[in-house]
Amino acid sequence: MGNINIAIIGVGNCASSLVQGLNFYKDAKEDEFVPGLMHVNLGGYHVKDIHVVAAFDIDKNKVGKDVAEALITQPNNTIKFCDIPTTGVKVQRGMTHDGLGKYLSQVIKKAPGSTADIVKILKDSKTDIVLNYLPVGSEEATKWYVEQVLEAGCGFINCMPVFIGREKYWQNRFAQKGLPVIGDDIKSQVGATIVHRVLTRLFRDRGVKLERTYQLNFGGNTDFLNMLERERLESKKISKTNAVTSQLDYKLDPDNIHVGPSDYVPWLLDRKYCYIVMEGRTFGDVPLKVECKLEVWDSPNSAGVVIDAIRCCKLGLDRGLKGALVAPSAYFMKSPCIQFTDDEAHRMVEEFIDGGNETQEYDRVNEPVE
Repeated sequence: MGNINIAIIGVGNCASSLVQGLNFYKDAKEDEFVPGLMHVNLGGYHVKDIHVVAAFDIDKNKVGKDVAEALITQPNNTIKFCDIPTTGVKVQRGMTHDGLGKYLSQVIKKAPGSTADIVKILKDSKTDIVLNYLPVGSEEATKWYVEQVLEAGCGFINCMPVFIGREKYWQNRFAQKGLPVIGDDIKSQVGATIVHRVLTRLFRDRGVKLERTYQLNFGGNTDFLNMLERERLESKKISKTNAVTSQLDYKLDPDNIHVGPSDYVPWLLDRKYCYIVMEGRTFGDVPLKVECKLEVWDSPNSAGVVIDAIRCCKLGLDRGLKGALVAPSAYFMKSPCIQFTDDEAHRMVEEFIDGGNETQEYDRVNEPVE
């Protein structure tokens, strides 16, 4: 099927785990079970077919370095599970806008010079798909980059919680350009959101009335440092909360649900701790309570999901699909254009991979606005 050329916005921990994974599984057999991947060969594309051809950041310690070197440069602190060979691709100076918050600016200094010509770089490198790994709260920076992506004619995967793929305006912009978009806010393989979603759906399917719940997360990477700035958390809290409440067919009082990051503990590095509590009523109004603790390395937990999203986005490009890709967004993202149960979304993605048409919702989501 050929190669998939990707560009990365934000050369942080998530990018590090992704590129490590591309090298770790490049020789995987097609019938091999790879934790975190739907298929080694997905729709005709093997893991080894994905190549990083461009990368953008603003950190003076990363800009100008080979991607392989930049990915192991502080403040990146995720676990190393594979050596990354030299790529021959230099990290280019990106746009800042609101991408550098109050706390991140204490550990990251902007590289000198002006922003690179993003559109030219994407075109010259023949980039197929652009990944957005900007920090939480980078609303204006994300929208600026999306304009560059549209002008360059690339597919887009929005891995962070600025609402692009789920919004009608941006769906139409991508549809008008004949380009696919998958978004928003990547789900991890087994992370806080997917565990909370599945437990919430279990309560509903088994007839337990969920009345109160919270999810508290803390970790030691720059994502958690950045989210100490509470003003940057609005879209993140909306994304994580809606991912959970979408599994119910009734509304919870906002005072009875709290989902979101809570603190930064530097020595945890890229590890993340999550505590979930759920309280409800069973038969006879008898109370039930679930408490759950999850510990993960945060960035590798999403890398395999992104590899699958990349290949689904390329299938969308190959098939001439335009606008929001409904099935991949529903399965891979916390805030897709349409929420489904995870079982439904998984089935829909498998049908999508096999060449089946997107569901009727695809046409409805991407119909032009008068």
